[in-house]
Amino acid sequence: MARKERYILDKLKEFYKNKKIFITGHTGFKGAWLCQVLLNFESDICGYALKSEDISLYNILKLDEKIKSIIGDIRDLEKLKKAITAYNPDIVIHMAAQPLVIESYNNPVYTYETNVIGTVNILESLRYCNSVKSFVNVTTDKVYENKEWEWGYRENENLCGYDPYSNSKSCSELVTYSYKNSFFKDESSPAISTARSGNVIGGGDFSANRIIPDCIRAASKNENILVRNPNSTRPYQHVLECLHGYLLLAMKQYEDKKYEGNYNFGPNEENCITTGELTDIFCEIWNKDEDKKITWYTENKNGVHEANFLKLDCSKSKNVLKWSPNWNIKKALIKVIEWEKSFNRNNDMIEITINQISNF
Repeated sequence: MARKERYILDKLKEFYKNKKIFITGHTGFKGAWLCQVLLNFESDICGYALKSEDISLYNILKLDEKIKSIIGDIRDLEKLKKAITAYNPDIVIHMAAQPLVIESYNNPVYTYETNVIGTVNILESLRYCNSVKSFVNVTTDKVYENKEWEWGYRENENLCGYDPYSNSKSCSELVTYSYKNSFFKDESSPAISTARSGNVIGGGDFSANRIIPDCIRAASKNENILVRNPNSTRPYQHVLECLHGYLLLAMKQYEDKKYEGNYNFGPNEENCITTGELTDIFCEIWNKDEDKKITWYTENKNGVHEANFLKLDCSKSKNVLKWSPNWNIKKALIKVIEWEKSFNRNNDMIEITINQISNF
């Protein structure tokens, strides 16, 4: 590990030890990884989210036994407000969301209620909790008005997501902007930022209609992989990359409000690849120790609209926060497949997950 990376890691560990962190969406894929990272830092954690699925990373890591968990809907303002004010956190990281594009076409009202009103509710709750010094709203790379151009979107580009999921996250950003300027203007107010990350991958993601979980499900059954949009370019990155960014941002603005703002956390240019290229790398790594070699195919079906070309310009995060990506896409996929094959073999997944965090 380079000296700069070791210094940042040591600083994060020192800062987060015994800090009270309130996480919405803690039972989800990213939320579970974040909880385990913070447990490694010896943080005090309280989560607020819907009940986890029976097969979920949250349950696999037995996080219910290690953190304070409140099962509740982000749309329930009174319950959320009561939970935050009772806990009195130092930092709030908001990740509760309906996170899938295709699901947003099937359930647009629920998507807007969760992603927009949910953001209103968490920010409204902060008005009644004087302990919070740092708030990060996690959105997505898809908040930008997608013009299908070849260069990465910067934080000052127009916000205008196309589909209900992307658009609801654009609205979440606007809600954050309004609350910040209307209610959190003085020095005693918490620092408030939004974080826009790329398409995250990692072990323990069991979601439907996501490329890597789809690959895992097919490969585990020795079946070839159906790829929906093989020519779509996306900023794929391991989940630990963006979590590192969220924690660094939350720490920096806790210590100095000059760091609050909007930040992109995505991979380097060479790791923005097509879904077909991603699946090629997946198959190459998966097939190494397998007798049956799997491949992928696509079908010409008229599906819902999804952007074809999407990249993030992360110059601001790199220059201002001194954040940088750590694993290239091949290393990230090696870690995902290592995790998933270990899970299929009924190995100790808590140990595997902690080891991957330590290795990162």
